[in-house]
Amino acid sequence: MYDVVAVSFNNSKNIDYLLYDNLSLKRGNFVVVETDNGLQLGIVKKPGYKEKKENLVLPLKSVLRLATEDDIKQDEINKKNAEKALCDAKKFSKELGLNMNFIEAFYNLDRTQLMFYFLADERIDFRDLAKKLAQKYKTRIELRQIGVRDKAKRVGGLGPCGLFLCCNSFLTDLSSVSINMAKNQFLALNPTKINGVCGRLLCCLGYENELYSELKKDLPKIGSIMETEHGLGKVVEVDVFKQSYSVDLKNKGIVVFNKEEENGSIK
Repeated sequence: MYDVVAVSFNNSKNIDYLLYDNLSLKRGNFVVVETDNGLQLGIVKKPGYKEKKENLVLPLKSVLRLATEDDIKQDEINKKNAEKALCDAKKFSKELGLNMNFIEAFYNLDRTQLMFYFLADERIDFRDLAKKLAQKYKTRIELRQIGVRDKAKRVGGLGPCGLFLCCNSFLTDLSSVSINMAKNQFLALNPTKINGVCGRLLCCLGYENELYSELKKDLPKIGSIMETEHGLGKVVEVDVFKQSYSVDLKNKGIVVFNKEEENGSIK
């Protein structure tokens, strides 16, 4: 168990878990945090409490201090300036003939870095663009190419379930999702049903995949031929929750077998 505080950045629904060094914090407090991108302003979503190690991404960053009024004012100025910088980046990239779809720009709190996130179909040589931006804004420029899943994580939205996107709400790691997970859960392989708003496979396909694999462990596969007490037949259906399977027998039709029972019942 770790003593942590839950903090979000840039009005995101994503939560970061941070060490807080015995600071007296309340929900809604603004705090200054040292991140990989320098100092950032965050807001406390849940004050000090104990969290399990398996729910955390180690090593943890730390809250440096409570934010001052000057920090909060500076953050507001930074957001406005970052919007203008984003417009300039789009303009400069067109002038240079670069096919870049800019998503977001932001300054860190002390303005030592100006970061841009963008989408592109291929690798982009943006060195000339970085020079133009650095000359205008007189700070360190970082341009980071992201994928469509990262875009959804940063921008947010509603999923086909009607809830806020998992990646923008609570997922801290975008784990790989495969089409085999959909097959494993007997889902129709219809892209409109199994793809998220990002166009990639739904992250939630991974939530129950392990359970399905465990429940299917001792059940036959659909399409397999098996010998039953009523004769040879083909498995046409499997119900992992009832732990049963249906076999098409030549002389009896569809017969349902329970994994724990020997005799089948005719449908």
